Amino acid sequence: MSILKFCRNTEGVTAVEFAITLPVFLMVIFGILELGALLWTQLGLQHGTEMAARCARINKTLCGTANDIQTYAAQQAYGLPVTPAVFTSSTAACGKQVSANYTYTFVSSYFGAPSLALTAQSCFP
Repeated sequence: MSILKFCRNTEGVTAVEFAITLPVFLMVIFGILELGALLWTQLGLQHGTEMAARCARINKTLCGTANDIQTYAAQQAYGLPVTPAVFTSSTAACGKQVSANYTYTFVSSYFGAPSLALTAQSCFP
């Protein structure tokens, strides 16, 4: 009789279900946050290259030298913690071209996640 009573006892089922679903839920939430940070970084790099290419072509007083262009691109990169060395500028057939190469390190890299190389390029005629 006590075995049958033990099998019908449902106390603690909610705690067991919560313990099973919580790790999956947290992995999904942190994955969404990581993806959002990755996309924000990519968009920041792209915005920095576009604005710097435009500035290099139109505003020679603000973006007259390669160092000025790199500094301007880093300032326009949506507040990303990037140095001007991430950006390079050149003159191409399409006009003034600015490129960016950045290695994105995931927050979960502490658990062995690899880093990802992000690139952005823009040319203004």
